[in-house]
Amino acid sequence: MAKTSEFRISPPAGLEEIDVSSQRALSLYEIIRDDIISGRLKPNERLVVADLAEQLGTSTNPVREALQLLRGEGFVIFSPNRGARVRPIDQDFVRNIYEISALIEPALTRWFVGMATDADIAELERIERLIEQNNFVDPVLHSGLDVQFHTVMYQRHYNRHAAEIWWKHRQVLRAVNQRFNYTVARRGQVIRDHRELIGLVKAGDAEQAAAVVARHVEGSGRHLLELMRAYDAAKAG
Repeated sequence: MAKTSEFRISPPAGLEEIDVSSQRALSLYEIIRDDIISGRLKPNERLVVADLAEQLGTSTNPVREALQLLRGEGFVIFSPNRGARVRPIDQDFVRNIYEISALIEPALTRWFVGMATDADIAELERIERLIEQNNFVDPVLHSGLDVQFHTVMYQRHYNRHAAEIWWKHRQVLRAVNQRFNYTVARRGQVIRDHRELIGLVKAGDAEQAAAVVARHVEGSGRHLLELMRAYDAAKAG
């Protein structure tokens, strides 16, 4: 595959204030977060600091710090007398993420249109060609390309906190989305949205581009929630 864009973000908010090795805490944060997203750590499962430290081959302090970071992002819940447990990545959680994205992404897009270069537009077109060539056959490849597409627009925004929130939420949604298949209707809409968006960036129409992204995010959210509801209903039945 062609060389991809790389989006580097700062550590989660608050990490720089940790007294122990921030890199170790960040590493544990990423490991535990990925285990939650993938389902290796089950919804409502207790997170015992000593057990996690033993499993991960570390001391207890960075594990506590990692859990506090995960708590701040909503992945972990602390209850009185019960300690930490995994926050279920359920329909409510996914809905909340999409509602936040629908507020953030249009603002990031509006700014991008005002500063997009010919090279940026060419990169969007290159990635979109790869998306259409793949045509959703490889869902993992599609997910990665779709993230690259939006990363081109968001990665240089001056509001690093907003861009970082988008990036973290997108990683959650990538993991959840890969459990399901896109419907034919949704596949077509994704392609149409991307093509329309590229045209609006070329035309320098920031307001319409932001409106398309808002519609795109809301459509993605509705689609995923419908798939989750159908899955949960089938499992319950």
